[in-house]
Amino acid sequence: MKVLFIYPNINSQVGFNFGLAFVSAMLKAHGHTTKLLNLNEKLDRLPADEEIRTFIEDFKPGLVGISAVTPQYRSAVKIARLIKSFSNIPIVLGGVHATLVPEEVLKEDCFDFACVGEGEEAVLELAERLEKGQDTTTIANIWTKKVGRVVPNNVRPFVNLSILPRKDYLLFNMQKLIDTEDGWVRLMTSRGCPFRCTYCFNHRIVDRYRQETGKPPSELGYIRQHSLEEVFEEIEYLQSNYQRIRMFIFDDDVFTLDKDYLKEFCQHYRSVTQFPFVVNAHIRAFDEERARMLKEAGCAIVKFGIESGSERIRREVLHRPMTNAEIEKAFGLAHKYGLHTSAFIMIGLPYEGKKEVMETVELLARIRPGRFRWSIFYPFPRTEAYELSLKGGYIDFEKMQSLENFTEASCLNFGQEHNLFISKLQRTFPWFINRYSSNSIVGLYSTLAKTIEDMPAEAWKDFSGKVSTIDRELSILLKKAHFKHYAFRYNSFTAVTSDWEG
Repeated sequence: MKVLFIYPNINSQVGFNFGLAFVSAMLKAHGHTTKLLNLNEKLDRLPADEEIRTFIEDFKPGLVGISAVTPQYRSAVKIARLIKSFSNIPIVLGGVHATLVPEEVLKEDCFDFACVGEGEEAVLELAERLEKGQDTTTIANIWTKKVGRVVPNNVRPFVNLSILPRKDYLLFNMQKLIDTEDGWVRLMTSRGCPFRCTYCFNHRIVDRYRQETGKPPSELGYIRQHSLEEVFEEIEYLQSNYQRIRMFIFDDDVFTLDKDYLKEFCQHYRSVTQFPFVVNAHIRAFDEERARMLKEAGCAIVKFGIESGSERIRREVLHRPMTNAEIEKAFGLAHKYGLHTSAFIMIGLPYEGKKEVMETVELLARIRPGRFRWSIFYPFPRTEAYELSLKGGYIDFEKMQSLENFTEASCLNFGQEHNLFISKLQRTFPWFINRYSSNSIVGLYSTLAKTIEDMPAEAWKDFSGKVSTIDRELSILLKKAHFKHYAFRYNSFTAVTSDWEG
């Protein structure tokens, strides 16, 4: 069977979709043919509806699979409706949104199936049953409809990573992805996360599998690792088949969790490649030994999820109970070993006021990460954070429907004054950190930040579009004067220290 995948990654970061790459590899390993429409305006011009129709009619797939997170769902529905306007090809939606709210997905006439959880084995079984004309209402992980009624199915056990074929890199225009991301290539050595952060879908996936399999979390096998032999073979494959690679990014939720695995990885990494690498760490899974091992292995950047500088918000809203002292210690250790650090933070959180937002600003100013990336909180359906937001009356459902990402605007309503402050901070975040610097730029950025804070809404609306230009020109002048500072880099939601040469 021919299976067409569509990734509606519109108005968002360029990204490699690990799920689609694995599902495609599984299908190909069993004799099926796959193709991808990767929709991202940074990669290629977005096709018109007629072009999508021509593409599909030329390929003649027997199944269309669309992968989407919640902000992409609106685009997924639009594309599925377009396909149904000229074809009866069955369409399955997979990804986080389908996993969390499959019954809502199947209320749409344009979707025939929803893939709940991991799709490698489930989509393969779906394709093979469709090809043979067999019943498709009893496939584990696949929800469907029958006579207008939603037919749910329980999940199957988490897939054994050792049986999976290598990700299908040929599905993507991999060289273009590499070049668009300036030589940075994404990998994953594991699946799963042991933490239950309220804003993340991990805890709801575990809950679903626990309820439907009858197994306690400790027996689910959610946290799994690829063998290091597989990981290193994949690195060698990438180096042999693609050009202009400069950096490997390990996108595991917590790369530093298993210390023995990390140690073995670090001992052998340099025998496989000389390219530096980036990892995600956790404040409570990071110590001096880990910092030293990473540095010696060639790690360039260690990324930490902080989310908020308020211990109350982290504890009561996010279920991330680490203390500010622990955060400062982890960043201090990373800096001691010369590791460039990255901090992930969120603003616009439920039950967060200006005081807590400024605690985040002040914590960043103390730990001085090499870079930080901020997003605006987005309440993914069915997560605990969604329920907290709903209970507090924060969610603006009309705005939620219109958002395509969680970097440009909030779908929560805090009232006019705080809404405006969040909007200002989202556009000028590095300026607020720079005003806590220890050198001569403090006065400059204190004036800028105060001007922004005092700016009325109409004036801010006009000024906000000029921020990136002002920041770029200021940074050029400050670098010439050798004043270290944060400036926007790569996009409108990442700030990097001016002395970073990567």
